[in-house]
Amino acid sequence: GPALCKCFAEHGAVVIADRTDPQDPKAFARMAREVVAAGPVDVVIANLAIASPITRAQEVTDEEWRSVFAALVDPLPQIARGFFPSMIERRRGKVLVMGSATALRGQRNISSYAAARGAQLSWVRAVGVEMAMHQVHVNIIAQNFVENPTYYPPEVQSLPSFQERLKREVPLGRLATPQEDALLAVFLASSEVNFFAGQAFPFAGGWV
Repeated sequence: GPALCKCFAEHGAVVIADRTDPQDPKAFARMAREVVAAGPVDVVIANLAIASPITRAQEVTDEEWRSVFAALVDPLPQIARGFFPSMIERRRGKVLVMGSATALRGQRNISSYAAARGAQLSWVRAVGVEMAMHQVHVNIIAQNFVENPTYYPPEVQSLPSFQERLKREVPLGRLATPQEDALLAVFLASSEVNFFAGQAFPFAGGWV
């Protein structure tokens, strides 16, 4: 989040870093109305993240499944309701989902998380095609191995086993910096880049 805000601001964007709980539909709808009423919204970044539960598939509870989808998937139609109408009217706008490469490659013991990330990707593909006729661009960055406090905090990075995993699984052999990830988001959100619709962009150092 902070890296995205900083990078967009450095490239001339007026950034609204809203922290409204997307699992509160009424509060989210109110926020969207207020933001749209204040002026045209050119880009919406859906930066949804939770720590992945580590659970064997046969042990995933209904509560875990619902909570993961509530955090990562349920906000997407709220974003559509809140921001698409004004974008369609203007025939201009972009929605970029900060997703996960776990939707593109199987991993053990994260079935609920991977399923939710896969749902994000499928939503973007379908809605991206639907919105293209209105010149509204919806895409997703499918990322992994990006330095951040949610998934790869310093205590994880310092583990010898994690360093070995980087060498074994990531062809580039390192984590990406938040700035590298944010610059890709700026590129996709820029007014000069307008020929992507429903696309998933892997950003994982060759992991996928």
